[in-house]
Amino acid sequence: MNQFAPQQSSLAMDSGESSAASNAAHAAMAVDYAPEVAGCVSSMVDLGGAAGVESQRLFLARRTALEMLRDRGYSVPEDEIARTLPEFRAWWSETPEIERLSFSTTLASDESNKVRIVFCPPEPVKIAAIREVYVRIKEENLSCLILILQSKITARARESIKEMFKFKVDVFQVSFL
Repeated sequence: MNQFAPQQSSLAMDSGESSAASNAAHAAMAVDYAPEVAGCVSSMVDLGGAAGVESQRLFLARRTALEMLRDRGYSVPEDEIARTLPEFRAWWSETPEIERLSFSTTLASDESNKVRIVFCPPEPVKIAAIREVYVRIKEENLSCLILILQSKITARARESIKEMFKFKVDVFQVSFL
């Protein structure tokens, strides 16, 4: 039996009385259950506005990328993965620069195997942006690079990745993470 459905009375009523009684019962139940439902739904709504949506998107993408690295055997501090959205927003809003999202680590079994996560700016990624990433990381002696894009990447920029980097480069859209 549905616990939210009104109980039917055993008294016979004409259709007008039945309809009115049914409507009154539903209205009374809506009042009784509305606070529960509202509280439940409001806990899932992010009220951070446009900046909140963007920070949540970056938070989830970064955490997913870190979990992926951990699953691949890289050393990722548990506090980086366990960071909550409010903690991330407090950390991120101090100086919201895309470079702060970057992360480097090594393979747990081979510290010479180093990977770096780089978040690209929200603009479409062109060759100049790939060159900029290359200049920033060329001295790091990486084995792998993970680029996380917030926008599309041009075909020429994708080709330049293969030409510039002599190691594996994974490219992910932030929306897929």
